[in-house]
Amino acid sequence: MQWLTELYEQNKRVIDVAIQSFPKIIVPGLTVTIPLTILSFTFAMVIAIAVAMIQYARVPVLRQISRFYIWVIRGTPLLVQLYLVFFGLPSVGIVLDGFTAAVIVFSINEGAYCAETMRSALEAVPVGQIEAGYCVGMNYFQVMRRIVLPQAFRTAFPPLSNSLIGMVKDTSLAANITVVEMFMATQRIARANYVTLALYIEVALVYLLFSTVLTFIQRRGERRLNAYTAF
Repeated sequence: MQWLTELYEQNKRVIDVAIQSFPKIIVPGLTVTIPLTILSFTFAMVIAIAVAMIQYARVPVLRQISRFYIWVIRGTPLLVQLYLVFFGLPSVGIVLDGFTAAVIVFSINEGAYCAETMRSALEAVPVGQIEAGYCVGMNYFQVMRRIVLPQAFRTAFPPLSNSLIGMVKDTSLAANITVVEMFMATQRIARANYVTLALYIEVALVYLLFSTVLTFIQRRGERRLNAYTAF
């Protein structure tokens, strides 16, 4: 145990800074990072479902617009999109605060990826079930609501959950547009105390904690969906 005491004495300042910094890191995580993730992913899912259903229905002009949107968003870096909205739009008179800009960009960016996930899930629903819905007198919207979408959501749940976990980590990019989320808070503490390694390890562990909680929820959700499907 003596070596532990010696190690603590040698790194006492670093350990003290890490301990004192934990509340300053976790609070922005709970009040900024998590709300930013939830809002962005909610709007992203609205975009994704709309775009996926447009492609699934093969509406000629709207389908081409949807494909163009997906092509542009998936083909450009997320960081560039953040800079374009936050630093670029003010040149044409549109000024947004950092949090609002981050929500808009994350929603649009994630919506493009989730739209492809939803589209593939919609197309995985057997055509026979859709035809059966029409045969019993359902219209298009009833078929989508009662037959296609429920099955598509079960298929898309795992990849969508992975997208949500990825978004939690991607929110660290919002620090580049002045959003005081978890990573920016850590950067400020590191600049003030010149303790970098310990603090960045600490914030990485907090991101890991958030991701682990979401992974646990994902697994529980998958088990419930599988049990419902089996029933």
